Amino acid sequence: MKVLRLKPGKERSLLRRHPWVFDAAIAKGGGDAGETVRVESHEGQFLAWAAFSPASRIRARAWSFDVAQRIDAAFLAARVQTAVAARARFDIRSDGVRLVHGEADGLPGLVVDRYGDTLVAQFSSAGVERWKAVLADALLAATGCTRLYERSDTSSRTREGLPPATGWLRGEGATGLRIQEHGWHLTLDVATGHKTGYYLDQRDSRGRMAALAAHRRFARVLNCYCYTGGFTVAAASGLASVGALAGAQLVSVDSSKPALERAQAHLVDNGFGPGQGVRAEFLDADVNATLRRFIEEGRQFDAIVLDPPKFAPTAAHAERAARAYKDINRLAFKLLPPGGVLLTFSCSGGISADLFHKIVAGAGLDAGVDGYITERLGAAADHPMTLEFPEGEYLKGLVVVRK
Repeated sequence: MKVLRLKPGKERSLLRRHPWVFDAAIAKGGGDAGETVRVESHEGQFLAWAAFSPASRIRARAWSFDVAQRIDAAFLAARVQTAVAARARFDIRSDGVRLVHGEADGLPGLVVDRYGDTLVAQFSSAGVERWKAVLADALLAATGCTRLYERSDTSSRTREGLPPATGWLRGEGATGLRIQEHGWHLTLDVATGHKTGYYLDQRDSRGRMAALAAHRRFARVLNCYCYTGGFTVAAASGLASVGALAGAQLVSVDSSKPALERAQAHLVDNGFGPGQGVRAEFLDADVNATLRRFIEEGRQFDAIVLDPPKFAPTAAHAERAARAYKDINRLAFKLLPPGGVLLTFSCSGGISADLFHKIVAGAGLDAGVDGYITERLGAAADHPMTLEFPEGEYLKGLVVVRK
C-alpha cells in the first residue's frame, strides 16, 4: 500500500474529517491516478484512506477515516446504497432526484441524478473514474434502473487531468426525458442540457417562487438567466392557483435560443399559454444589456429572479465574480418598485454565503435601495451539506423585499 506523508501540522483538517488533502500539505509519497493510498501524519499516525490524483491541487480525496476499512467494490456498493436510501427520507416533490452528491455521500467526485427511470452520472475525480464500472453496476443495483448516461464533461474533471467523457454507460435509447416537479411537467435532454440535464438543486426555490406569486399576486415577473423557464413556470403556477394569471406579464431572458424555446413549451405544456391570457415574452439577449435597457425604458417588475451561471468556480475567481454579481443585482434593484421582490442566487463555490450577502447589500447601496432579507434559500435537500464539508454549500439565495 502506497503512503502519503503530510507535512507537520497539516493533519488537522483530516482529524476533523474534512475529505480533501491539498498538494501543498504533502511532504512525500504518491500513487497512480485514482489509486487508494494510506494518508499519514508527519509522525506516521493513520489519518485516512484516500484516492490519489497526481494532476489536481486536491491531491487526495478521503474515502474513509477508519483504519480497518477496506476500499473495494463492496465498500463502494454500500456507500451507494446508503446515499440512495437517504433520499427516501427527504421531502422531494419530483421524480427528478439527486441520488449521490459527491463528498456529502462519501463518494468524492461522483454526482448522480435520477430522472424517472434513467440515471445520469458525472465522474469528476480520479478516484471515482478508476472505479467507474463498479460504481455503475452498484447504481443500477441500488435503484433498479437499467439506463445510465455519463455526463463527465465538467471543468472539475479537466482539473483532475481527465478527458471529457459522455454517452451511455449502461443501456441505450433516447436522451430526451420528461419529469414532474411540484405537479408541473418539465422536459430535458441528458445529452445536451446543463449539468446532468436540469437544475434539480433549485427545486425548492422554484416551489417558493410559486408560493410567493400566489401570496403576492405578482403582475409583472422578470426571470433572468431563465434557462428552460423553471422559475417562469413556478410564477405562472402560483398565479394560476389564485386566479391571477390572466393579464400577468412574464418576461424570461436567456442567451440560449434552444433553452428559450423549451421554456416557452413548458409554459404551454402546463396550461399557462396565451389561452389563459398570460403575456409571456422570451428574450434571446444578454441579461446585463437587457436590464439596462429596461431601466432606460422606465419598466418595473413586481418580482425579479437572478439565477446566473457560476461566476466563481473557485475562491481564486471571487474578486472578479463579486463585481459581476454586484452589477446585475444593482441593475435589478433599480427595476423594483417599493414592495417588489428580488430572488437572487449564486451557485459559485468561491463565493461564501457571507460574501454574497455583502455583495447584494453593496448593490442595494449603489442603487439607492434598502430592503428586507425575508428568506435565505439554498440547494434542495437531496443536495446536502455535511457537518465536516462546508464547501458543499455552493448554492446561496436571498429573498429581498424592497422597502
